[in-house]
Amino acid sequence: MTNRPIIGIPTQTQDAQPGTLPRCWIMSQRYVNVLANAGAVPWLVPLLHQDTETLRAIYDHIDGLFLTGGVDVDPSRYGEEKHPMCGRTDPDRDATELQLVRWAIEDGKPILAVCRGFQVLNVAFGGTLFQDVGEQYPHALKHDHFPKSDGTPPRDYISHKVRVAPNSRLASYLGTNQAPVNSMHHQGIKQLAPGLAANAWAPDGLIEGIEGTNGKFLIAVQWHPEELAQSDAGMRRLFTAFVEASIGEQKEPRTKIASTK
Repeated sequence: MTNRPIIGIPTQTQDAQPGTLPRCWIMSQRYVNVLANAGAVPWLVPLLHQDTETLRAIYDHIDGLFLTGGVDVDPSRYGEEKHPMCGRTDPDRDATELQLVRWAIEDGKPILAVCRGFQVLNVAFGGTLFQDVGEQYPHALKHDHFPKSDGTPPRDYISHKVRVAPNSRLASYLGTNQAPVNSMHHQGIKQLAPGLAANAWAPDGLIEGIEGTNGKFLIAVQWHPEELAQSDAGMRRLFTAFVEASIGEQKEPRTKIASTK
């Protein structure tokens, strides 16, 4: 029997499909499943940034915040004009995630973020992004190994290794200073925000991991560990450590659920 923490996962907007579907909020099942397997109760969060009272009520019920991959962060969020290589954005998602991050930082709630979430976290703290790494970052290696329609490369395709800072919280979970990772992004951190410390780098020097400096559980990586967790014990530990930290944030007892894990 275990008290399972509730982890909030903000969704993404799917545009209406005339005659088929109205505008929807969606999220990949992969994120939900990896958190459930780690012992959490995943809770999909609608993009209710214009209804602060309802969004706050949802936030007050979660024990940790998980930020996933997705579309590009709108450059206006970090004071830049949109570059021609910047892709589709989701203003409602930007606003909702940035608000949730600010609340979580104020309260010290655990945060784990991947890919887009890694970038959102840097922006929330006051940092900036390369709108397209290939165009704006000199000598960049290929980071955008997005699967094609035929599924190649697969989402767990190892693109490169990252160098991990030996004394970082990230290294303690991954159990290595050289981690092989997948890579499905075309944006990245340009200016690292105050209050965050870099803890992993790609071979071309691009920051691929960050963590908070205030002792709270706040970790973000540029790759997709949810695609590697089944085969890589270190990637699984990222999620189990996050869930364990979130258990410590519970303000009241949860319904006890028999674990099948």
